[in-house]
Amino acid sequence: MRFEFATAGRILFGAGVFNQVGAEAVALGRRPLVVGQSEGRVRPLLTLLAAHGLEPSLLQISGEPTTDGIRQGLAAARAHQPDCVIGFGGGSAIDAAKAIAILLTNPGDPLDYLEVVGRGQMLTAPGVPCIAIPTTAGTGAEVTRNAVLLSPEHRVKVSLRSPLMLPRLAVIDPELTVSVPPAITANTGLDALTQVIEPLVSIRANPLIDSICREGIARAARSLRRAYEQPDDLAAREDMALASLCGGLALANAGLGAVHGFAGALGGMFPAPHGAVCARLLPFVMEANVRALQARDADNPALRRYDEVARLLTGEQTAVAADGIAWVKALCAALSVPPLSAYGLREADLPAVIEAAARASSMKANPLVLTPDEMEAVLRQAL
Repeated sequence: MRFEFATAGRILFGAGVFNQVGAEAVALGRRPLVVGQSEGRVRPLLTLLAAHGLEPSLLQISGEPTTDGIRQGLAAARAHQPDCVIGFGGGSAIDAAKAIAILLTNPGDPLDYLEVVGRGQMLTAPGVPCIAIPTTAGTGAEVTRNAVLLSPEHRVKVSLRSPLMLPRLAVIDPELTVSVPPAITANTGLDALTQVIEPLVSIRANPLIDSICREGIARAARSLRRAYEQPDDLAAREDMALASLCGGLALANAGLGAVHGFAGALGGMFPAPHGAVCARLLPFVMEANVRALQARDADNPALRRYDEVARLLTGEQTAVAADGIAWVKALCAALSVPPLSAYGLREADLPAVIEAAARASSMKANPLVLTPDEMEAVLRQAL
């Protein structure tokens, strides 16, 4: 048995820990660069930093980070000469912050280091210290060693990836997620659920990650629908924040699977939010994997793990994989997850999506290799 575990240098979790950020940032320097999507949303953080005598600068990003956006962000960051970078927001803001922090100290273009479509060079210099503060419960980006970027010229999302990209500090305060709208709560929450299911059945699963995934699945199962229906329920928000953290810890150390393999391709080709894509695909990928395992690899331990997922989701000790799949389908219906056609996907696009998804790094951790026909069936169901 061999495995590796790496995560952020420190993790602060709990209601109210956001108020500690100013004192933590002081220890890293005087000129933090704050990366976020909305000036109004980021204002409390800027005020907190200024109250501790710091001189923050705000870099606003629009939507999910792109290679061009990171190039522009780097130019702005170099003008400010920050001694730390703070990502505040959803996964997009945190990924942008991590990318900028590492590329400030590693010369060249983002494509020099991007996997799959870039040159894949190693990042060798530690980045500017990074603090990650999520305001959604979904990606777990605050504890991952990669940043997902859209490369418009290649029409695909791919990662910068290095242990050097792990944030110096992750601050997870469930109170920051209370104002998230229901649709975003649903999409990010289902992304979080995906990210504790896929590593549990991954070919890279290990006992440490297994326990983290089990905890995350149980918390998401009892609280995601409640957080969607009762946004002010802090206990449900806390469960989902922890489930998201579990997902980040798990994916960073055990990989993901076909849901995220498809999502990388679809997110590069269509204006579809990552969480929404994962939410739609999750039950159909689970079903395809179970059917393929039963047909081609009935002794694969992932089959027994899908039964375990079903028991964790349903709370029924006699549940089997099919029951877990039905539970996820029912949850997606209750959370009004839209079909992929809502984002422009059409039948004519399926071959290109399948070709791109087959190359995605996340596909390599799926419990088995899905055939092109099996991949097409997943996409047709998700249409």
